[in-house]
Amino acid sequence: VQLQASGGGLVQAGGSLRLSCAASGRTFSSYRMAWFRQAPGKEREFVAISWSGTSLYNTDSVKGRFTISRDNAKNTVYLQMNSLKPEDTAVYYCAADRSIIASYYRDPHKYGYWGRGTQVTVSS
Repeated sequence: VQLQASGGGLVQAGGSLRLSCAASGRTFSSYRMAWFRQAPGKEREFVAISWSGTSLYNTDSVKGRFTISRDNAKNTVYLQMNSLKPEDTAVYYCAADRSIIASYYRDPHKYGYWGRGTQVTVSS
């Protein structure tokens, strides 16, 4: 599967952005779809994942502000980001895998497919 993320940009603190990740292929609904982010000098960090009607979040950093959703008819997963903070500044990546198990969803090395990333910059 090929992934294409979009929707990043520059926003002031407190603002909102919606990221999109369009996937190729006919079996999108069977994929676990996740968002990760990577700030300069830091490791890639799990943000959220969606599969089979379930959504999980990195509760420490984004819960209550970010919402992941997906439209299987459009082969697209979204990340709605509200109340953005400067520390949310990062390159955001979408990732996919069909077989990742629940214990490993936070581990970026377990995902087989990645999009190129989209830059999100939050100014203070």
